[in-house]
Amino acid sequence: MSQVTNTILMVRPISFRMNEQTAVNNYFQEDIDMMNEAINAKAQKEFDTFVEKIRAAGIQVITVQDTLKPDTPDSIFPNNWISTHEDGTVTLYPMFAENRRNERREDILDVLEANNFCVENVMDYTSAEEEGIFLEGTGSIILDRVHRKAYCALSPRADEDLFIEFCEDFEYFPVIFTANQDVDGVRKPIYHTNVMMCVGDNFAVVCLDTIDDKKERKNLVDHLKKDGKEIIVISETQMSNFAGNMLQAQSETGEKYLIMSNSAHESLHSNQIKSIEKYATILSSNLETIETCGGGSARCMMAEIFLPKK
Repeated sequence: MSQVTNTILMVRPISFRMNEQTAVNNYFQEDIDMMNEAINAKAQKEFDTFVEKIRAAGIQVITVQDTLKPDTPDSIFPNNWISTHEDGTVTLYPMFAENRRNERREDILDVLEANNFCVENVMDYTSAEEEGIFLEGTGSIILDRVHRKAYCALSPRADEDLFIEFCEDFEYFPVIFTANQDVDGVRKPIYHTNVMMCVGDNFAVVCLDTIDDKKERKNLVDHLKKDGKEIIVISETQMSNFAGNMLQAQSETGEKYLIMSNSAHESLHSNQIKSIEKYATILSSNLETIETCGGGSARCMMAEIFLPKK
């Protein structure tokens, strides 16, 4: 059992733009004065450079090209609809935005199998969409695979009952809390847990200031400490630069990296960087267009592959 994979699935966008259906509760998204074609071209360039950097570090990246139809402006963020597990299970998740539901593609499972991975079983929670219940994959759920704990910040995109059901199905202990951000002077739920925390093998990067309830904050800290994680605390300003949206991965030779965007990297203080570098080499890339229009960053773009090999 490992917390860290050496294989990542990424989807190259074909019609990336600001998704009006997700902007209602993703307060990280911003409109930019640019034609959609130009936005997509910039996003593709950022994507390609990012993939090159990850591969150069010795981490395997399986890339899938998005299709023009159906319209999927957020296809670049596959971690919200799919997760994979060591027992050969692929999990499919219910998505808040209707146009994001089209991102789920069966042919991607064929691509995984063509890359020598075993898909033994598909756990499908997507029928919850019919009841207006959502749980957006490893955007909503942060998994500590070694200690069998799952962290979830409740929001319109992370339903408590469905999260508990997931934890029962996969035998994870649920750690539940609410994380908020300031939106025009009002505290509103952060849309995804993975923008305010990242759990690595021996450390966690967390924006504790987002958890307004002191008991919930203490509970989160206690769980991380109990499992021997060094807690690297980031500020809300750093979080708004996507410093919580990171993923630890490893090369095929076992060298560990913490993957993030340039804006996240540049927001970190030297003592935070020093703490991170005890556990992983920082790998960062410019994702400015993707972050601004998509309201997601490096972590959101990577779906980890933990399936067994054939």
